Amino acid sequence: MPVYLDCAATTPLDSRVRAEMLRYLDEDFGNAGSRTHELGRRARTAVEHARDCVAGVVSSARGDVIFTSGATESNNLAILGLAGAVRDRRHVVSTAIEHAAVLEPLAELGRRGFEVTLVPPESGGAVDPDAILAALRPDTFLVSMMHVNNETGAIQPVEAVADRLHGLDTYLHVDAAQSFAREIAALRHSRVDLISVSAHKIGGPKGVGALVMRRRDGRRPPLQPLMFGGGQERELRPGTLPVPLIVGLGLAAELAVTEADARDARCRAFRQSLLAGLAPLDPVINGDPARSVPYILNLSFPGLDAETAIDAWSELVSISNGAACSSQRYTCSHVLSAMRLPEWRKDGAVRFSWHADSPETDWGALVTAVAPYLGTERVGSV
Repeated sequence: MPVYLDCAATTPLDSRVRAEMLRYLDEDFGNAGSRTHELGRRARTAVEHARDCVAGVVSSARGDVIFTSGATESNNLAILGLAGAVRDRRHVVSTAIEHAAVLEPLAELGRRGFEVTLVPPESGGAVDPDAILAALRPDTFLVSMMHVNNETGAIQPVEAVADRLHGLDTYLHVDAAQSFAREIAALRHSRVDLISVSAHKIGGPKGVGALVMRRRDGRRPPLQPLMFGGGQERELRPGTLPVPLIVGLGLAAELAVTEADARDARCRAFRQSLLAGLAPLDPVINGDPARSVPYILNLSFPGLDAETAIDAWSELVSISNGAACSSQRYTCSHVLSAMRLPEWRKDGAVRFSWHADSPETDWGALVTAVAPYLGTERVGSV
């Protein structure tokens, strides 16, 4: 099998997480809403422990966490739910490099008569916090921005934006799908009001996530529900709680924080090995390496387009060209376009993403596999 290097799309399920989930599938299978018997109480206890684990990552309180199906739902609830609660403010600021899970809810707000300002990134892939501040208006009720870009790994200036929002009645929502329990400090900033989380980016199961609603001046952001029927999760997200999935998210978060330093070191070592191994192909990094996470690399190779590279490497590595849940073709990156990269870099961009236990592939074999597609002047050097 090819070596799996598409962890920005999803990570493998941690075996320890799987073992804990099985307990709540096979033994303690009760409904967390059943309060009249022991199985129900065990399920509720497990859910609340997981809630503590998620809250602890961002130094928030248990009651600030509601469970969802993943970051996409959390983003929708944060953006559309907040818009439904405000009255005379109709403006939102976001960035041009957001995931579709943010851009599409923002587009829906536009259809409802709201105004949306999308701030472009600088050439290194990160937005300027001062540009965010400059886009604010008296009627701006929300700034929504990702923490780590899913295509380039560029870290966005969440803390700097949060600092600039002190004293303003504007909420800050952060899509932390690619950073939760890995880039921790910024998400603990007291001025970050809403945080979207997915389990399957950190060794947890697919189909579960969370929205953290941090209190400010003793009050949580005033969200309206998008669905109705049951009253679970503070009447913001109805439905029977998927206890095994929630348990998996909680343990995955706990393990990620406990092992954060060791995981970071292994990811950095992997990154160095990858760049050294592919050096004969003269890779160009799309994004500022000094402001990127150590587990995502977006690369372009002179003389190679993305389709050729991905096809040539299909039996060696599993990689992608960008956002797995929205890409239907090889070159369609709104992120790289917003960074104003030259056409050859956009057409040739491929994304490598890994986790702490990802095995290395034979980098030399990757170089050899694409040698026939390079110009004759480069074949000899490769």
